Amino acid sequence: MSQVEDCIKVISKSAKGFTPQVGLILGSGLGQFCEHIEVVASIDFEELPGFPVPGVSGHAGKLLLGKVSDTDIAILQGRAHYYERGKADTMAVAIQTLNAMGCQSLVITNAAGSLNSDATPGSLMLITDHINMTGVSPLFGAESNQRFVDMSEAYNHDLNDAMRSAAKANDINLHEGIYAWVSGPQFETPAEIRALKTLGADAVGMSTVPEVILARHQGLSLCALSVITNYAAGMSETALSHEQTISFSNQAADTVQSLLINYLKDQ
Repeated sequence: MSQVEDCIKVISKSAKGFTPQVGLILGSGLGQFCEHIEVVASIDFEELPGFPVPGVSGHAGKLLLGKVSDTDIAILQGRAHYYERGKADTMAVAIQTLNAMGCQSLVITNAAGSLNSDATPGSLMLITDHINMTGVSPLFGAESNQRFVDMSEAYNHDLNDAMRSAAKANDINLHEGIYAWVSGPQFETPAEIRALKTLGADAVGMSTVPEVILARHQGLSLCALSVITNYAAGMSETALSHEQTISFSNQAADTVQSLLINYLKDQ
């Protein structure tokens, strides 16, 4: 029996017959969104074979099943990152399990640094495309021709439009742009940020892209949001730190909550 099948057995014991419509991955400092879910079940990642146990503050490491805006959802409250274990596929079983549960689409959130002076800390950015700066893929070692995933429209146009509509309905200024994935855990140098700007990136972070690739490998449609927590290196005199990331994520939590609740109404 595969790890995904084992996970489904564990989940069925806590929430038999529950079929989520939407999967949601919450990034650093966004866990308080879970206070607004009508919880059916809460399962620690440690109980789910193959799920990673996050080693970063701001990531609780729980699978929450429940309802928001009359939409059944499965929330991954936290993630593991490539820099924690040097494995790009660390979220593979989790993404595959969401698909096996019946999720029709996925929303991915993260904390990111802004390369755009107009996107200030505390604001939100809809990711329209990405640049993989690491040179690695979560599909290394995958078999069959399914591994040759078309990434030309990785971020679904219809879901992006739904997120734009939700932002407009809540009078939220939703920036849009290209997200660059770097390995971390160190922050970028000013020279690296200048290079990323030249390549066309609008935000930079240490997550999300592996999950996008894994989701597309599973045939899941998705959209993704960055919470801007800082200006990138060389754009501000403020020293970069994970504490700053958590602080601005918390400040943006109410805005994220309003946006996601409205978005989920129509999913």
